[in-house]
Amino acid sequence: MGNNEATARIKINSLLEDAGWGFFAEGGQPANISLEAGTQITSSELNELGENFEKTRKGFIDFLLLNDKGFPFIVLEAKAENLNPLVGKEQARDYAKSQKCRFVILSNGNVHYFWDLERGNPEVITAFPTPNSVMGYQKDLLKPDRQKLVDEIIDDDYVALTQVPDYRNNVGWLNQTEREAFIWKNKLRFLRGYQKQAIAALQGAVKDGKERFLFQMATGTGKTLTSAAVIKLLLKTGNVRRVLFLVDRIELEEQAKKAFDLLLKNDYKTVIYKENRDNWRFADIVVTTVQSLLTGNKYRDRFSPTDFDLVISDEAHRSIGGNARAVFEYFIGYKLGLTATPKDYLKQFDRAKPTTKDPRESERRMMLDTYRTFGCDDGIPTFAYGLNEGAVDGYLIQPTVVDARTEVTTELLSKDGFVVEFTDEEGEKTEENFKIRQFEKRFFSPATNQLFCKTFLETAFRDPISGEIGKSIIFAVSQHHALKLTEILNEMANRIFPNKYQSDFAVQVTSQITDAQQFTSNFTNNNLRGTANFLETYRTSKARVCVTVGMMTTGYDCPDLLNLGLFRPIFSPTDFIQIKGRGTRRHNFLEQLHDADLKGSIREPEKTAYKLFDFFANCEYFEKDFKYDEVLALPKPKANPQSGTGGDRDDDGETVKGIGSYEHLGSDILLSLKEEAIAYGGMKIDRLYFERFEEVIRNDRELAAAIEVGHWEKAIAYVNSKFFDDSEQPYTLEKLRKAAAVDRRLEVREILEKIFGLIPRFKLKDELLEEEFEKFVANYQPDESIPAIRNYFKAYVTNDQIRKIIEGKNYTELATNAFFSMNDFTAVPKSYRNLIPEYVREFVSLERFVS
Repeated sequence: MGNNEATARIKINSLLEDAGWGFFAEGGQPANISLEAGTQITSSELNELGENFEKTRKGFIDFLLLNDKGFPFIVLEAKAENLNPLVGKEQARDYAKSQKCRFVILSNGNVHYFWDLERGNPEVITAFPTPNSVMGYQKDLLKPDRQKLVDEIIDDDYVALTQVPDYRNNVGWLNQTEREAFIWKNKLRFLRGYQKQAIAALQGAVKDGKERFLFQMATGTGKTLTSAAVIKLLLKTGNVRRVLFLVDRIELEEQAKKAFDLLLKNDYKTVIYKENRDNWRFADIVVTTVQSLLTGNKYRDRFSPTDFDLVISDEAHRSIGGNARAVFEYFIGYKLGLTATPKDYLKQFDRAKPTTKDPRESERRMMLDTYRTFGCDDGIPTFAYGLNEGAVDGYLIQPTVVDARTEVTTELLSKDGFVVEFTDEEGEKTEENFKIRQFEKRFFSPATNQLFCKTFLETAFRDPISGEIGKSIIFAVSQHHALKLTEILNEMANRIFPNKYQSDFAVQVTSQITDAQQFTSNFTNNNLRGTANFLETYRTSKARVCVTVGMMTTGYDCPDLLNLGLFRPIFSPTDFIQIKGRGTRRHNFLEQLHDADLKGSIREPEKTAYKLFDFFANCEYFEKDFKYDEVLALPKPKANPQSGTGGDRDDDGETVKGIGSYEHLGSDILLSLKEEAIAYGGMKIDRLYFERFEEVIRNDRELAAAIEVGHWEKAIAYVNSKFFDDSEQPYTLEKLRKAAAVDRRLEVREILEKIFGLIPRFKLKDELLEEEFEKFVANYQPDESIPAIRNYFKAYVTNDQIRKIIEGKNYTELATNAFFSMNDFTAVPKSYRNLIPEYVREFVSLERFVS
């Protein structure tokens, strides 16, 4: 027997046996493997099988796997180890069709493919499916219809119709004055425009034959709601029968289940695997952590590759990293990845000297692998919607950065670092320099931590209802540092608010703290250490600050956060954008207030900003200093402890000399405190899409030459044809507008003028409106009612509905128009009511003012 053939046969036989397939009847169970339709095999014949898979005595190289009624069910095409299993693909297809089998397994003992002939292409599996799983798969998913999936109409209320199917006929919905309360009471969720675009992008990818998708959506843009709509789409159209939703932390299991229960429970059942180990098969959606399935190889021992035909990976760049990839790839079917983290932070690394020890290179590789895993080898996700886009569209909030620098941190941040003089073992005076990375690792300063906490408490946003310090998360260097900060904050809070918190103002939430996971949920649900500490009718957490290291960075949803504290330096762009994303969600604080009389007195109940306290110039680092294009070099090799050379090294691989660690026992003072609200344009870390386009355009010599001589028509036509009319290009005008964070439509000429330095920046809509109105005033010089005329001019230019009313002379409709009312119209002098529309039609380009 040839070694390759024999080894392959032994491995395949073992895999079949492990999955519950047998050549012989045992334990009252009939044999369910045959070598050809209707043929059984004896033990001696089995031993003879395998001289050469290509030339068996009976003329068949295939195993037939039978269903519970003994009919051919799956064709198993076996190849020798030195052959790719796919070489038998067409042969297996023909044989499967002749036996009326829908499924094929292709294997050489090491590599295996499962092929549903009615779905598409063979998919890699790491274990053979069990008889029950494939029979259940065939029963529940009789004939998937991709076209039905592609053609399904996704309206705003696609998910709401599952929550309350007849909501449109409910009196609470029909009555306009009650509608808002009806929506809130029933927690109806309607899809936003960009969420529908994401689903449409997935449908388009399916139409193109793809089964893997990646949604890159900023924190707070509703990835879970979008996922729920995708799940409903695939389940409703019969293309999927069961979904696996993978998260990377335990506390996110319950968060996901609650969300799916809220959105889909009337049609689909959701369970957490660890709570339903024996009956998860009765659920439509199974939520679990990757780690839970990895432990003891449960994903292989307790599941079959066909048990789930849609796998969604939340925070995909984390939940499919390392060994977790095995879980993700084990199951066949559709794969959807969700991430808030773009991959373009690190554009290059030194390919000649590959290493995963450099954290930035490791991060880059992880992101690149994520894109490849989800079928986006070109680096373009199936759908993308960033923080800048969300802020411009009014769904997300940019931070107000509080850049605070003390005397000590300013020295740590300096080129030379914090210089310490000391006497070495030989009695010689020497000095040592401590850098920012060593804060709370080798360099300790109690006074600095005190100053951090004092500055935070004095300038943090307050809760608009109770006046307390707004709910906050502080990110520390280490668990020990978190403990110190928690103690300081509680001591200070007791002095500022005597007898109000009893050491519950700040809570350490790190892995060494018992029930830390539950603390994160309680903080979101406003009952951490109690509730309603200041107002009995206002449900907000008694604990105001969670001090953590890394537990509340990704996927943590707490929309009423008002402050984030970076009490540590950050060097990973992924960490920075994830932490920053904790505060970007909007929130109405009246939702937790149960006092109708008090509600009317609250002036600003909406969350429109949050503070990002930055004590280590992190924002400046990612705006100015971080080398997004740097070619990464090998890190310094760590010393061999057995060699006796190189000295001790700290966490960053730097040699630790002399005193090793240092505690600064002197005082510290605040050198600078600057607040800056991040407006249109966002941070550099959020602007990279437009900057990549700028780089491409500047390097185009033909275009640069046309612009240099003022051939604008040629330049604009060139850009349109090469970039915007080419579906293969990743750039669109709409995406560029959002990346540039402009609240209106950009014209191609404007973009080129900005890229080639002919204009300093893009003007916002209101700036252009003022310019156009000033031209109008210069021409007609009205001497009365300027505010009313200006209001009318701007309304007519920017609002399509107002133009239709004015042009159709349907003035009565202004009585119910919130944008421009009848009172506004009657305040306009009669001579200007027709003049302004005529002027606008003749001289103003309305395209520039479309949002």
